[in-house]
Amino acid sequence: MKYNKSLLVIFSFIVFISCTANSENENSLLWKVSGNGLEKPSYLFGTHHLVPVSFLDSVAGVHSAFENTEQTVGELDMSNMAAMQMKIMGHSLLPEGITYDSLLSPEEITLLDSTLQTLLNVSLDELGALKPSMLSNLISITYYQKHYPSISSEANIDQYFQSEALNHNRPVVGLENTEDQIDLLLNSQTIERQAEMLICMVQNPDLLIEQMDELQEAYHSQNINALYKLSLKEIPNDPCPSTEEEKNALNKDRNEKWLEKLPAIMADKSSFIAVGCLHLPGEVGLIEGLRNQGYTVKPVK
Repeated sequence: MKYNKSLLVIFSFIVFISCTANSENENSLLWKVSGNGLEKPSYLFGTHHLVPVSFLDSVAGVHSAFENTEQTVGELDMSNMAAMQMKIMGHSLLPEGITYDSLLSPEEITLLDSTLQTLLNVSLDELGALKPSMLSNLISITYYQKHYPSISSEANIDQYFQSEALNHNRPVVGLENTEDQIDLLLNSQTIERQAEMLICMVQNPDLLIEQMDELQEAYHSQNINALYKLSLKEIPNDPCPSTEEEKNALNKDRNEKWLEKLPAIMADKSSFIAVGCLHLPGEVGLIEGLRNQGYTVKPVK
């Protein structure tokens, strides 16, 4: 399939729309985790899945933190991309008997087809076997790449740290497996709900671009408080609101599962933990979660 490379990007990218940093002066993407019986500190780093690797040169201490750990931890172990791709493709297709004609109105189909042709140079006829959530991710990523043409087409930050770990003969640990992310992105909503969110996004591209700009600015400023506020931002008359259950599935529920795994992972080896930046702040974020478990978690400046 023409978009195999994009499919791999999708599963390292979870849209930042899904939680309080303790104080406004604790602004950092990199955090040191120590105490609570750890022999060596670990580090927690908030990534942006579509920012090029060159951004890391602006993050104080990140290269040193990586070099001084014994293993790398990510949302997903991306070492076997071919096998991941096969699993993804097996779940990305619409159920038998379901078509976009049964999900959308003729006017909505025309708009979706026009958007696909404008952004991807393909028609809905060519991509119409894919689930709406897959099309949503393809469209949002393409908007991002077109809006920020300087974005690297090479490995993203998450892939970079995992590749470097393997180059250093260090283990790579995934907090989730491919099936977890497939369930989250392709199977957690009904097909009807996926179609509803897809067409709403297509109808409101300006809102998507505005959210991208705000995220880009906050991340490049390394302002975790601003990132947190973005995740909570209420949009007046939001045309595409997510339910509380959908927001929790993206962030809170996953953080809780990761917090069950991280103590044993860090006790085994000092770890460089690189996950999406919005998993760090907030009452249900990893920073507070680790502090509640007795660890000392401090920003690296």
